[in-house]
Amino acid sequence: MATYLEFIQQNEERDGVRFSWNVWPSSRLEATRMVVPLACLLTPLKERPDLPPVQYEPVLCSRPTCKAILNPLCQVDYRAKLWACNFCFQRNQFPPAYAGISEVNQPAELMPQFSTIEYVIQRGASSPLIFLYVVDTCLEEDDLQALKESLQMSLSLLPPDALVGLITFGRMVQVHELSCEGISKSYVFRGTKDLTAKQIQDMLGLTKPAMPVQPVRPTQPQERPSVSSRFLQPIHKIDMNLTDLLGELQRDPWPVPQGKRPLRSTGVALSIAVGLLEHYEMLANRTAANGHCIDIYACALDQTGLLEMKCCPNLTGGYMVMGDSFNTSLFKQTFQRIFSKDFNGNFRMAFGATLEVKTSRELKVAGAIGPCVSLNVKGPCVSENELGVGGTSQWKICGLDPTTTLGIYFEVVNQHNAPIPQGGRGAIQFVTHYQHSSTQRRIRVTTVARNWADVQSQLKHIEAAFDQEAAAVLMARLGVFRAESEEGPDVLRWLDRQLIRLCQKFGQYNKEDPVSFRLSDSFSLYPQFMFHLRRSPFLQVFNNSPDESSYYRHHFARQDLTQSLIMIQPILYSYSFHGPPEPVLLDSSSILADRILLMDTFFQIVIYLGETIAQWRKAGYQDMPEYENFKHLLQAPLDDAQEILQARFPMPRYIHTEHGGSQARFLLSKVNPSQTHNNLYAWGQETGAPILTDDVSLQVFMDHLKKLAVSSAC
Repeated sequence: MATYLEFIQQNEERDGVRFSWNVWPSSRLEATRMVVPLACLLTPLKERPDLPPVQYEPVLCSRPTCKAILNPLCQVDYRAKLWACNFCFQRNQFPPAYAGISEVNQPAELMPQFSTIEYVIQRGASSPLIFLYVVDTCLEEDDLQALKESLQMSLSLLPPDALVGLITFGRMVQVHELSCEGISKSYVFRGTKDLTAKQIQDMLGLTKPAMPVQPVRPTQPQERPSVSSRFLQPIHKIDMNLTDLLGELQRDPWPVPQGKRPLRSTGVALSIAVGLLEHYEMLANRTAANGHCIDIYACALDQTGLLEMKCCPNLTGGYMVMGDSFNTSLFKQTFQRIFSKDFNGNFRMAFGATLEVKTSRELKVAGAIGPCVSLNVKGPCVSENELGVGGTSQWKICGLDPTTTLGIYFEVVNQHNAPIPQGGRGAIQFVTHYQHSSTQRRIRVTTVARNWADVQSQLKHIEAAFDQEAAAVLMARLGVFRAESEEGPDVLRWLDRQLIRLCQKFGQYNKEDPVSFRLSDSFSLYPQFMFHLRRSPFLQVFNNSPDESSYYRHHFARQDLTQSLIMIQPILYSYSFHGPPEPVLLDSSSILADRILLMDTFFQIVIYLGETIAQWRKAGYQDMPEYENFKHLLQAPLDDAQEILQARFPMPRYIHTEHGGSQARFLLSKVNPSQTHNNLYAWGQETGAPILTDDVSLQVFMDHLKKLAVSSAC
C-alpha cells in the first residue's frame, strides 16, 4: 500500500494534478469547516515522454448537457458495446470503430494508466503560427543594438512556416511591409490617436472591397479569396529581408526635452498589432475570444509601465520578462530559451487553448486563478460562489507551455442530510483543446477521482490525505488574487484568520494551554509556508516598485507547485569542509563564518561567502596548491548555480556576495530573523548572523499562533 505522499507524487507525474485534499469531505457543511478549500493545481500540458498522442478523436457522452469524454472510470458493457458516463450516468453506444473491443482488447482511453490521454484532431485545416514583433525604438544606442541582435537571433529559431510581422514604435507607430523587394516601406500612425480594429484594417488595405453580385457556385479550395500578406510573411521567404530591416532600425528621432522621458506610443502600437492580427484570425473562424497571446519584454533601469500593461500577458498567457538592459546575458538567454524544444524536437509552446472542467454531481466549479479569461459558459457544474475567475466552467488560455499551471477551486454541494454511500468517489474531468506548436489541433483529457469520507467518523483519513504544499500554494494564489483589489493589511489579516481556523480545526491541544499545541506531520509545515508568504514580495509591496510587484505576481500565478514553493519559501544550501552540500533552515542561524550558502528564490540565485571564507579568498588561498580543497569548495556552489540557471525560465538574477557585502541584503531579507539586534546578547554571537530588522521571527509567529489557536475567545 503506497503512502499518501507516494500517491500524491504518482498522480502529479501522471496527470499534472495536485489536490489540497486527497480524501474529500462528503458534505457542503463539513467542507466549509475544513478552512482550506477543495482545490487543485493543474498543469494542463505537463510533459509526458511516455504519452504519445493517439491519432483518433475522443468518444463523447451523448447527453447534450454533459458531453464528457470516455475515460477509465466509465462502466463498460463489452457484450452490448455500451458505456455508462460516470458524470451523468447516460448509457451510450460505442461508435462502429470500437466493434472489436473486449475485456482483453481495450482502447487506451479505458486503461487506468491513461487517466491522462491526448488526441490529435484530424478534421479541419491547421492555421500557421504567427509571431508579430512590436519593438520600442526609444532606447539608448547600445541597448537598441543589443535588442536588434536578439531579435535577429530569434528569427533563426522560429518554425520555418511561421508567419512573422514587424511593428516599431516611438512617438509614432510604423507598420512595416515585408513583401517589398529592395525597398523599405511602412505605414505610419500617430501615437496620440486611438483607432478601432476596423479603421486600422481599412487604412492598411486589409478589408476586401464589396464584390459585384455573381451567380452563386461552390468555392473550390484553390479558389479561396487570397489574403493580403504584405505585413505577415512566412519566415523562410523573408528571413534575409527582415534581418536587414531589423539591422537598419534607428533610434526614435523625436527630440526629448532634458529631464523628460521619451514619448512612447505603446498602447496605440499594441492596438494596431491586435487589429492587424484580427483580420487573419477571421479566416480561421475565430472564436469569441481572439486567442492572441501578448509577451512583454521590458528592460530598463526606469519604470516601463508593467503595472499598467500587466493585464496583457496575465490574461493571454503571455510571458512577462523584466530586466535592467537588453544588453545583458540575463535578457539574451531568457529570450533564447523561449524557443527551446522538447524531446520530440517540437517547440515548448501551445496556443489558443480552452480548458473545460466537468464534475460529478456532488461538486461544482467555483473558479480558476492563472493566466486565463472566462468564457462565461454556464452549466449545472458552475458554483454561485466564486473563487478567482468564476461563474463559468470554461476558460480561454491563449498561450501556454508545459509548466503553465492553473489553480482550480471547487465547492462540495452535497447536503449534510444526504450522505454519499460508503466507498463512493467524486470525479473531475479536465479537457484542454489547444493548437500544438506543430500546428496540429489536439485535445488532452485528464480524468481523476478521489474518495468521499464522512468527517465525523473518518477525520483521520481526511487529515492524512492533506497536501500541505499544494494547499499553501492554492491559498497563496487566493491571497495574491485578493491583493490585486484589496488593501495589503486586509489580505494579511484574512490569511492569518484562515491559518488560526485551520490550527483550531486540526491541531491537538488543551484549551488555554499553548504549550500543549501540536500539529500532525500532514500540517506541520503549513504555518511555516504562511509565515514566509506574509514576508514575500507578492504581499509586501514596500521596497518594490509597482512594476516589480506586477512582475513577481505574474510569475507566481502561472508557475507549477515546485517553483511556486521556492518563491514562497526560498531554498538554502550550505557548503562546508565537513561533508557534501546540504539543505539548511532558511534562518539567520544558518549564516556561519566558515560556510558558503546558495539561496534560490526563483527570481534570484544568491551565493554568499561567510566571513572566514571571504577572508581566505581575499588572501588567495584557493590559488595555492596545498589548499586545492578550498578551491573545490569555492567552485561547488558556482557549478550548482549554473545548473539552476540553465533550467529556469525566466533566467534568475545571479548574485555573488559575501559577509558585509552590499548585496548580502538579498539573503538577509529572506532568512527567518531568529537572531536580531534586539536579542543578540541573549543568543550569543557564535550561533549565526544578527539581522537588523524589527520583523517577528518564525518562533514568535508560532508562539502567537498557538496562543490564538487554543484561546476560547477566537
